[in-house]
Amino acid sequence: MEHIAHFFFAFVDRFGYPGLFGVMVLANIGIPVGAEVVVPLSGAMAATGHLSSVWLAGSVALAGELVGNCILYAVGFSGGRPFVVRYGKFVKLDESKLDAFHGWLDRYGSVVIFVCRFVPFVRGIAGLPAGVARMPLSHFLAYTAAGSACFCLGLAYLGFVFGHHLDAILPTVHRFSFALLVALVLGAAGFVVFQFRRRSLPS
Repeated sequence: MEHIAHFFFAFVDRFGYPGLFGVMVLANIGIPVGAEVVVPLSGAMAATGHLSSVWLAGSVALAGELVGNCILYAVGFSGGRPFVVRYGKFVKLDESKLDAFHGWLDRYGSVVIFVCRFVPFVRGIAGLPAGVARMPLSHFLAYTAAGSACFCLGLAYLGFVFGHHLDAILPTVHRFSFALLVALVLGAAGFVVFQFRRRSLPS
């Protein structure tokens, strides 16, 4: 994965913010870009002067995530279950996984989309089953934006902190990135449980 991420990082290094935007769009339409490595690398580029601002880098990455997710949402919304049956295999999404996703939506509501932003691989295809489920677009965008903001701005800042030394200690940063994602997933899961229990209480 790190070799793939370095390839896309070179693309970002060559084309700057437009390159970062394009890479993040690809990462959110099912292409295995390695966003959990590319985003902190973009933060390091801001620390070394190759990009002008860590917050702008994080924001551009966030915009790319939103656009990529909206593309998959639109595909799922228009193509429905028949599209997943025919083409889902290309992004490792089959009917059983689609049914599981719908079950989570029925049980926990749209907050599932927020949690998906922190689950490797799932985060890159979450828009497709959300579109198939005809989730309200406003809910989809709100939870996707909230989760992606945590992911992109958090990892970009992590890369900024490591700065000049990031490439030499990339494996360690990758582990830190994963640990951060795990912490965010646990926090998101706790939020889901809290919301579910609150809804279950008699009013």
